[in-house]
Amino acid sequence: MTFNDRFTQHTTPRHTTPRARSGRLPKPAARAAAAAVAAAGLAAGFLTVTAPAQAASSKGCVGGGFQVLGQAGEFDGTVAAPGSRFLVQGKYVRFEVDPANFAIYNYGFTGAANELDITGGRATPVYASKIPDHRGLALTSSITLEVKDEEMTLFRTGTGGLAMKIQAKDCAQGGLFQMEPERGDETRTRIVHRLAAEAFYFDNRNFRARLGDFVGSACTSEQTGPPSQFCVQVRPRVNIGNSVSAEFAVRDSAQVAERVPQPACGPDFANSLGLPETRDHCGGMSIWDVASGGRMGMVTGEDAVEVANSPTDCVQDCQAENQVRGRLEVLGFPFPVADGSRLAPRTSTDGLTAPLTP
Repeated sequence: MTFNDRFTQHTTPRHTTPRARSGRLPKPAARAAAAAVAAAGLAAGFLTVTAPAQAASSKGCVGGGFQVLGQAGEFDGTVAAPGSRFLVQGKYVRFEVDPANFAIYNYGFTGAANELDITGGRATPVYASKIPDHRGLALTSSITLEVKDEEMTLFRTGTGGLAMKIQAKDCAQGGLFQMEPERGDETRTRIVHRLAAEAFYFDNRNFRARLGDFVGSACTSEQTGPPSQFCVQVRPRVNIGNSVSAEFAVRDSAQVAERVPQPACGPDFANSLGLPETRDHCGGMSIWDVASGGRMGMVTGEDAVEVANSPTDCVQDCQAENQVRGRLEVLGFPFPVADGSRLAPRTSTDGLTAPLTP
């Protein structure tokens, strides 16, 4: 399942299977054809989205809310773009944004108390950076900002039909972050993720132990399924973990995005399904080519270790797709993560200059 399907869900503890979930927001409205149209159309689209009444009282988001660019509580409007990085500060998460390109720096959890906390009550860095390469284009407009309850949206346009949107949620776990690039030439945007020093990518052995099995509320057989929205075959799973928090699990959540292989990295865990999730994957970085209108998000906690279908290739009006209402299996992850399951080396220059994915 994608970030879009998790952005407004507030999870129960990851050991509960199956589980009920609260409602979802519709996906923000779609792509604009040019920068001027984008500024009006996209801004209007996502600023009219509001959370369902139960969202603000969700256990994982109690007291959540962002302070950003001098605004907090509830704000819907435009602000001048600052000349340097600015802080997005929530109760549960915090990160910095470079206004020039909407790169993200120092994303992490604060460790604030919550019954769905996955940090063990400690400040927990996740990403050192998420940096998009706009290949000569630049963001130049003022910043459209919405802050409401535990949600925040930033939007900015620029040269060559460039537009960037960042959505974030201030909760203890769930679908908490999404970056969406758009370009006038409709080519992909390369985004490089680098993890914080404490975090690492790993092959989830709980998933590897069940490879090929069908799981979910609609399955009648582990061997044959039959496959459906609520009966999903277990595939290899790469998660982000650390060595100090037994509940901490994160997953990169991509929609219409391809991971760029880094051949110097691995190990390439063999699997009977012939799938490439761990192939050429470094332990502390990943490279993604994201379609114009595609999304790079992150899901955390229970959502990161749920067995779900791959997202559909959708870049417009995707809100009705991939929604499951919490009927999927959660496999968890082993803790501590064995050294042999951690992908290595942490970084490589391989892939950074690879041709852009068509």
